[in-house]
Amino acid sequence: MADTPMMEMRAITKRFPGVLANDNVDFDVRAGEVHTLLGENGAGKSTLMKILYGLYQADEGEVLLDGEPVVIDSPTTAISHNIGMIHQHFMLVETLTVAENVALGLPSSKGAFTDLDVVSDHIVELGGKYGLDLDPSAVVWQLAVGQKQRVEILKALYREAHLLILDEPTAVLTPQEVDQLFGTLRQLTADGRGLIFISHKLHEVLALSDRITVLRQGRVTGHATPDGATRSSLAEMMVGREVKLAPDKPDVTVAEPALVVSGLEVYGDRGLVAVDDFSLEVRAGEILGIAGVSGNGQRELAEAIAGLRAVTKGSIEIAGTDVTNNRPIEVRDVGLAYVPEGRMKDGCIASFTVSENVLLVDHRESRFLNRGLFDFGAIREHSQGLVDEYSVKTPTLETPVRSLSGGNIQKLILARELEGTPTVLLASQPTRGVDIGAAEYIHERLVTQREEGTAILVISEDLDEVFGLSDRIAVMYEGQVMGIVDPATATREQVGLMMAGVRPELSP
Repeated sequence: MADTPMMEMRAITKRFPGVLANDNVDFDVRAGEVHTLLGENGAGKSTLMKILYGLYQADEGEVLLDGEPVVIDSPTTAISHNIGMIHQHFMLVETLTVAENVALGLPSSKGAFTDLDVVSDHIVELGGKYGLDLDPSAVVWQLAVGQKQRVEILKALYREAHLLILDEPTAVLTPQEVDQLFGTLRQLTADGRGLIFISHKLHEVLALSDRITVLRQGRVTGHATPDGATRSSLAEMMVGREVKLAPDKPDVTVAEPALVVSGLEVYGDRGLVAVDDFSLEVRAGEILGIAGVSGNGQRELAEAIAGLRAVTKGSIEIAGTDVTNNRPIEVRDVGLAYVPEGRMKDGCIASFTVSENVLLVDHRESRFLNRGLFDFGAIREHSQGLVDEYSVKTPTLETPVRSLSGGNIQKLILARELEGTPTVLLASQPTRGVDIGAAEYIHERLVTQREEGTAILVISEDLDEVFGLSDRIAVMYEGQVMGIVDPATATREQVGLMMAGVRPELSP
C-alpha cells in the first residue's frame, strides 16, 4: 500500500441553505486499500462523494489526485481523472444488453458504426480477470440483481477507473453475493486501485475495510481500523452515545395464530405472478421476519395483506376473520396496522402537517369530532401525546411532514399505527434509510408491541435486522416460502442460500 494518497480531500466545506453538510472534512485514499466512509443519514457522506464525483462543488477546500490539485466540475471530468462511482440504485438501461450499457456514452472505434464486438471482447476479458463473468449479449432486465451490479462495476472498469466509490453496494445482495463482491473488490485493490466503501452494515465494514473514517453532523468524529474496532465502538462514534445493536427480547407466551395466509397468489405490476402459493401463520406475541432479496414478491405480499392489491387465489385471515380482497379500511377495522416500505409514497402525505398525518387513520372516530366537525383541541392533545411518547423530533405539530428527517417520519407513522394496540402489525422495511439511533428506537418499540401480544410480520432486506428481531424467519424467493428457520440455530449462510433459491434438505 502506497504512503502517498492517490486522492486527498482537504478541509472540504459545503453549505446548503440552513445546513452545513460538510465542515472542514479531510479524507484520503491510498492505492491498494479500501477506505470506508461511515456515518448516519445526513452525516455528510453523500455530499462529500458528490463533490469528489463532480456533482457538487465545494465552497471551501481542495481535491488532490496524486498530490496535484484538480478541479472536478462534472462526472465527465471525474471519469477523465479515472474516478468511477457505483451507485446504490443501478444506472442501467434495462432494455439494452450488457455490452450496450457498457458502451453507452463512449466513442466507437468504428466511427459512426457501433463496435459492440470490441466492447464484448473487453467485457469478457475484464470479467475473467475480476470474477465478473457475464454474457455481453444478455439483456439487462433478464439479469439477477447481483449480475446487474457486475454490469455497473464493469462499466467503471471499462472506463479505466483507478478510484472507485461504492455507495451501499451490498444493499440488495444475498450473503453469498456479498462474499463474491468482496472477492472482486479485494482483487481490485490487489491491482493497486483505491476503493471508497459506503455502508451501514457494520459487520461488512469490519470485514472489508483497511481504514474507517466516521462522519457525524458533517464533521469527522473518528478514525479506526478493523483490528482496533467493534460494531459497538463504530456505532458509538456514529451516534455519539452507546447504541444497542440488537434489542433485548424477553420470553413471552405465544398464543394462537392471529394472521393466517393460505395458498396466496398475487400478480405484480407487470402482469406476472409475484406471490405464488404462499402460506404462513404469525402467532400473537411473536415476530416473524421475512428475509429475501428485493423483488421476490415482498411488496406485493404486503399490499395484498393490507387490502391494497388484488388476491387471485388463496385467503388471508386476521383474528379468524377472512379479509381476502377486503378494502383497506375494512382490514384495519379487523385489527391490522400497516407500516409500508414507501413511507413518503404510502405512509404519509408529505404536504400535510404532523397533526394531519396522525389523524389519517382515525379521523372518523368520535373523540376527534364535535357536532360533526373536527375538534382541533382534542386532535392537538392526541398528536402531542404521540409525538412525546415516540420521541418524534418536530419543530411544531403544524410542521409539514416533508420537513422531518426519515427517522422521525418513520417514528410518526409507527406511533399512528400502534396507537390502540393492533391485533396484527405488518412492518415492511421498518428501518430502511433511517439513522442507527432511530433504528434502535424502532426495534425497541416492535419488541414492546410483541410483549403486548401483537402478532408482528416484519419484511426486511437487512439480514442483521431480521436475525435480531425475529422469533422465526421465513425466507422468500420468487414469491414462495423457501423454508422457515429458527434464528437461534440458523446461520446467515443457510439463509443466504435459501434467499438464492436453494431449499434446505431438512426443514428446521
